[in-house]
Amino acid sequence: MERLQKVMAEAGIASRRKSEELITAGHVKVNGDLVTTLGTKVTSKDDVVVDGVPLNRAKLVYYLLNKPRGVISSAHDEKGRKTVVDILADEVTTRIYPVGRLDYDTTGLLLLTNDGELANKLTHPKYEVDKTYVAKVKGIPSNDELKQLRLGVKIDGKKARPAKANILNSDSKKGTSIISVTIHEGHNHQVKKMFEAIGHEVLKLHRESYGFLTLKGVPAGQWRELKTSEVQQLRKL
Repeated sequence: MERLQKVMAEAGIASRRKSEELITAGHVKVNGDLVTTLGTKVTSKDDVVVDGVPLNRAKLVYYLLNKPRGVISSAHDEKGRKTVVDILADEVTTRIYPVGRLDYDTTGLLLLTNDGELANKLTHPKYEVDKTYVAKVKGIPSNDELKQLRLGVKIDGKKARPAKANILNSDSKKGTSIISVTIHEGHNHQVKKMFEAIGHEVLKLHRESYGFLTLKGVPAGQWRELKTSEVQQLRKL
């Protein structure tokens, strides 16, 4: 038996805390009976309904995608644009959604799952999961400018946490440079705003790794299922 809020979170309804709020607010029924008490436990045979919709207790699945440019990091898009879920749709019938997001023009590693609890933990900054990006930027940042990134620059009126930043390559003729930057937050357009704060526009952005996971063996636009050992390691993060 498992706690009801945990089952709801794993089914992708909401985070465990939000699931608790749904329970206490009277949105959940178990076997036809309204449940408002936290601590209620259910089995796989119990029927759980949230706001009249039966809980889909599908097998938990985990995928790693090398996101190409021009694809939306969402399960659906109101404008009808291609989403990351569409890329997997021919082979994956389980309802999944991306863990966090990458911008429309940003490429690289993105996780997709139906494990709501793990997804919420991975995207919470307090767990400090490293995400490494490679950015092509205008100009060549000075040591002082890179130091600002390493100490934490202000974006949207708040100070970002310190980042790891190193120049991988630079081209003085073209006036561009390639920089590796590692963060463990996930604010909207964060890497682009960090470079903007030190006066360097991001021309291209690619997420190279997520924690211990890399894109080795996964070409752009392709994906693979995570190994059981990888899922276990993600939980330990």
